[in-house]
Amino acid sequence: MELTDLEGIGPARAASLRAVGISSLRDLLYTLPIRYEDHSTVFPCDWAESGTVMVRGQFRESLKSAWIHGLNRVTGYLTDGKGTMPVCWFNVPWIARNIHAGQTVTLYGRLNVRDGRRTLQNPSLVTETGWIPVYRSIRSFPAKSFRKLIALALGQVDDCCPETLPESFRLRHQLCELNFAIRQAHFPSDTDNLQRARRRLSFENMLMYLIYVSMAGSHRKDAHPFRLEAGETDAFWRHLPFPPTGAQRRVLEEIAADLVRDSAMARLVQGDVGCGKTAVAFGAIHLAHRAGFQASMMAPTEILARQHYENAREVLEPLGIRCHLLTGSTKAAERREILRDLADGSCDAVFGTHALISAPVRFARLGLVITDEQHRFGVVQRSSLQEKGEGRDGKAPHVLVMSATPIPRTLALILYGDLDLSVIDELPAGRKPVRTRLVPENKRGDMYRFLREEVARGRQAYIVCPLVEESESAADLHSAKSVYDQLRGGELKGLKVGLTWGEQAPAEKEKTLRAFLSGQTQVLVSTTVIEVGVNNPNATIMIVENAERFGLSQLHQLRGRVGRGIAESWCFLLSDHSDKLQILCATNDGFLVSRKDLEMRGPGDLTGTRQSGEALGPMIAGDMRLLDEVTRAVQALHRDPGQADVLNTLEKQAAALFERSGLEMALS
Repeated sequence: MELTDLEGIGPARAASLRAVGISSLRDLLYTLPIRYEDHSTVFPCDWAESGTVMVRGQFRESLKSAWIHGLNRVTGYLTDGKGTMPVCWFNVPWIARNIHAGQTVTLYGRLNVRDGRRTLQNPSLVTETGWIPVYRSIRSFPAKSFRKLIALALGQVDDCCPETLPESFRLRHQLCELNFAIRQAHFPSDTDNLQRARRRLSFENMLMYLIYVSMAGSHRKDAHPFRLEAGETDAFWRHLPFPPTGAQRRVLEEIAADLVRDSAMARLVQGDVGCGKTAVAFGAIHLAHRAGFQASMMAPTEILARQHYENAREVLEPLGIRCHLLTGSTKAAERREILRDLADGSCDAVFGTHALISAPVRFARLGLVITDEQHRFGVVQRSSLQEKGEGRDGKAPHVLVMSATPIPRTLALILYGDLDLSVIDELPAGRKPVRTRLVPENKRGDMYRFLREEVARGRQAYIVCPLVEESESAADLHSAKSVYDQLRGGELKGLKVGLTWGEQAPAEKEKTLRAFLSGQTQVLVSTTVIEVGVNNPNATIMIVENAERFGLSQLHQLRGRVGRGIAESWCFLLSDHSDKLQILCATNDGFLVSRKDLEMRGPGDLTGTRQSGEALGPMIAGDMRLLDEVTRAVQALHRDPGQADVLNTLEKQAAALFERSGLEMALS
């Protein structure tokens, strides 16, 4: 049966489905809901807690429609006889014509509560009850029409989606049948069956990915082995002005053991903020130089690339390692000199941004490729740098990727199954933990007074906001530009305050960050653009506006911008009481924070390599217990010769899935 055989699917709608990767009934059935709306519980109109609610009542007066700064805003007050709820819509002027005074309506949306004021923003009109699946937006398909289409397709689920897991394996892990899981994932009969469906689909998706990357990880490219003398790593550490931690020593030894092999290293080094990953990377560059090879280190931003370069000049150049910096802003004459030095081997180590993968860049003997903050690069960018080191003999350079985002070990094995994993799980001696506090709105003034006292002592501060500019659709969120304007003329008047954001002109952003790093600017207001790559040991205060809108791991990264010097540092999270945010107040352990973050949010889609846009594979949902179970299941399959047939079947399934979906490995 074809898509066009379903009622309501003509050529135009079929084209819309193909445009988002839905070319068959199976594709359609695996287009699972992104969330569900619970249309079963009605909240009273005097409800005063933030969150998603469904309310029912009447507007006693006609809705009012007005245009403000080019946006249409419709407002009114819904009452249910017991209380009243303010309601507003943005850019849906027709709603004022469709809802009449005295008409009973049911609305579903997010209730925002700020400074005691409540607003139900952009609610939808409810016409269906129960658990309502919500799908990604597809052109030509209103939400209700797409749900009807899914219901028709489910009639063919047995033919389109036959069971994929061997029965013995499925029963061993208590997984429901595939057709039951798909039906319940679309239209759950109750929460228990929804959880059973999500567990089955999540388990299988993780299983297929992990099996596939374990297959790919066993086929490493050939490489030139590094000829290293005994004690090279110790010689490097002796050169540094500080003693390494035991974890740094262990990880560099793991890297050295990889480099002497004739198969290309593919290793992920991850660790918490401030654990000393850069020193380990410099140690790897030292080993490459001692073996007669060049090294490259690519960072996602110019400020971070320059930081690595300046540190390398202090650490590596005294060891005879000639270093260069290549970025998009490198001047033409200097660029020509750098390209010449790379091509003839005069340059031993080059640091830079994506400019390193531009066509003119050629290496004489590239033996080591390092990418920092690897999640900021796309698959093509990473592989392009690696390919520059592949010689005429087909041998590849060794690859080292670094991540400052702590990931629980089990998830790292799933996400990066084609990489060997090293964890720096120890911080240098003397690092003081950042003291983290929740700050309610009524304590904002006290916080600013404390900030002024710290600045008077010669310290500096960050203030991070979730938005660049004010937004009518997110009226409860602080923006960097409005906070900057307010503070300069208000609580921080007289202080030197800077402003930066992601889309700021590169030259202006560079100038702003330079002023902050040099101490000319005392307080830097920004978006999350400073999350990585800004190292200012003099900054002792991090303030995060609307902290509840950020994930725990991202907040931990922002907190990591302070506490990098010897002075005591503080992180203030502006938000009401939150169990989630209390986790940050209780611990500075990034691995624990990321585990809690994962348990709350789930790991997301693991099979797609698109770093924006829609996910391609089935949904992934689950906590660390499920991730651990899948990992143990795969390990058991590899260990048990009696499971060879099952493993062979699953490997064929995994290979077919990725070939059919056109997916690539996240770190191929």
